[in-house]
Amino acid sequence: MTTNIAKAGTFKMGDRTVKRMGYGAMQLAGPGVFGPPKDHVQCVEVLREAIASGVDHIDTSDFYGPHIVNQIIREALFPYPDDLVIVTKLGGRRGADASWNPAFSPEELTSAVHDNLRNLGVDVLEVANLRLMFSHAGPAEGDIEPMLTVIADLQRQGLIRHIGLSNATAKQIAFGRTICDIVCVQNLYNLARRGDDPLIDQLAKDGVAYVPFFPLGGFAPLQSQALSEVATELGATPMQVALAWLLQRSPNILLIPGTSSLGHLRENLASADLVLSAETVAKLDKIGAETATA
Repeated sequence: MTTNIAKAGTFKMGDRTVKRMGYGAMQLAGPGVFGPPKDHVQCVEVLREAIASGVDHIDTSDFYGPHIVNQIIREALFPYPDDLVIVTKLGGRRGADASWNPAFSPEELTSAVHDNLRNLGVDVLEVANLRLMFSHAGPAEGDIEPMLTVIADLQRQGLIRHIGLSNATAKQIAFGRTICDIVCVQNLYNLARRGDDPLIDQLAKDGVAYVPFFPLGGFAPLQSQALSEVATELGATPMQVALAWLLQRSPNILLIPGTSSLGHLRENLASADLVLSAETVAKLDKIGAETATA
């Protein structure tokens, strides 16, 4: 059976409307998101199948690899479909040891924009998220005015169409919107990590997209008996259930599950077909409550 990801609906990022089920390209790089992938040919196939399946929102960054993921996207998809929205990230750089480091200076941000433009083969970045790296533990308060001012200036120069924030606090998002229009927020959020619940609801009222990353916990995968039980009951995988829960959580949530496997891509996209009952949602909601208590 062919999955119709349009069932999950659409939402706007700036003046672009995208399907809520997208694709995250991070795993197209090698281990640790560093160096070339093990199977370059399959990475190209995954991207092409994603587009053929209706995906019109791809999340990437030139510091994935670095450079490698954007180059694979260009190889696989250029010239890009008119409806494809490629979202990238600025504000980080990779060390020779594969470390993740802040890159907030005007020179680094400007260079990052041009690196993304060159490796993606585009004249303008459709959406560029400023990735905040004040703490490795997650969002942390810090002054974003200097770097966001630089990015807003690059937007005025015509190099960026829309701006978003990643790994940001509610306070930083509110401040950022005084400098420029913020069309999306990309933060860690899943069944167990629900600290952004109030933020998601506020952004939904404001018409701003929220893009959760690590829907199953990321580098420390979520372990939940309740999730496994629901998946078994529905004949689905835990990942599919977690993605379906996110789709039902709020209409402004856009998903970007990532994989370098064709099988996993198909499984992820099939989450758009999964409808959770109110009883099932209530059972899954307890995971977040239990985590918060712990």
